[in-house]
Amino acid sequence: MLAAMPPTPTTPPEPGEAPIRDRGDACPGALRLHAAADGLLARLRLPAGRLTRRQLLLLADAAQDLGDGSVSVTSRGNAELRGLHDGCGARLAALLADGGLLPSPTHERVRNVVASPAAGLDGLGHADVQLWARALDAALCAEPRAAALSGRFLFVLDDGRGDVAGLGGDVTLIAAPGGETLLTVGSATFRLPGGTSAEGAPAAASAALACALAFLDAAEAAGTGAWRPRELPPGNLPDWGGALTRAGITAEPVPLLPSFPAAFPATPPPPPGPVGERAVHVLAPLGRLTAGQLRALGEGADEVRLTPWRGAVVVGPGAGRLPALAAHGLVTDPADPRTGVTACTGTPGCAKSLADVRADAALAPGGPLPVHYSGCERRCGHPHGARAEVTALGPDTYLLDGVPVPRTALAEAVAAARTTPMES
Repeated sequence: MLAAMPPTPTTPPEPGEAPIRDRGDACPGALRLHAAADGLLARLRLPAGRLTRRQLLLLADAAQDLGDGSVSVTSRGNAELRGLHDGCGARLAALLADGGLLPSPTHERVRNVVASPAAGLDGLGHADVQLWARALDAALCAEPRAAALSGRFLFVLDDGRGDVAGLGGDVTLIAAPGGETLLTVGSATFRLPGGTSAEGAPAAASAALACALAFLDAAEAAGTGAWRPRELPPGNLPDWGGALTRAGITAEPVPLLPSFPAAFPATPPPPPGPVGERAVHVLAPLGRLTAGQLRALGEGADEVRLTPWRGAVVVGPGAGRLPALAAHGLVTDPADPRTGVTACTGTPGCAKSLADVRADAALAPGGPLPVHYSGCERRCGHPHGARAEVTALGPDTYLLDGVPVPRTALAEAVAAARTTPMES
């Protein structure tokens, strides 16, 4: 296990030029641990955020026995264990493998798949993209070359409701009426016809994998160490259509489509509350779930889907479980001022942070506009879409949407910002 990873320097590009990455991606994983100020950190990829009840309880035990007692939900619906003890890597890996959370040790960092969390539960959308996510995960793990993808390369599967289409995917698939699918990769968009299967899962998985492998070919030819398609030099862009054809995928280019995601603007995150008749959506306060909250989520659940909005869709209990989940400190009411408030780790967990932003974020006043608190200019974990942005300049001074604000006036300023519409 790697207890600590070196920084990943890049050669700064000239304006308009693609970056040159001098080393491989050092993004942490479940087997590649990162040394943080509060101990080791493990990032566990969960395609579509899906966890069985047994896996949820396993994570709760791992957080309690090996870490700081909590699990952080990332903006991709993945899970992070923090405060891990030195020397715990082998034990953690064994626990995760036993729970079916490491189907391929060589591919564990590339299983970045976000899918509409409510797909198949509430009658909305055009396909159950949760099934697509499982097919794509299996295809990724079965393709040896896919292990070369960066740990930041992202697949996004939207069931047509628009909830995840704007999350900055490198390969984005959007279910459309009539069984068709829109595929966007780089600056190209294609229409995939329906009819491959009732849910389209095999076609979607094959198309997504073909595009990912085409990117790897282009990145190797470019020699710039690109992690994502947007980093490729203009002269090394893949022939996306040709790659799909060679993979046996019928794909029709969609001409004159506005640049993505402008053509598919993101819809606001769903509020906490019922999802259809047999599921509920709750938010984790500041994106963290304690071991006790994880166990509460699993009680009576068929499965739990962690979301890009740092919450969970709990399948099985229905709306009757909301009071019990609220009693465990989870956000279950859209009027709760904690709704839409996110923050990075801040001090003392992160050595680069300039302030204890989580303490200030816990005091954030409510409002319709999301707000994200960052301990430094890197703005780790910030959500996509419109938001108020709070960035620490020091322990007593912040930038709020670019304007300096003393900490003593921050709550009042955030209250005003959260009621003011802004562009994403």
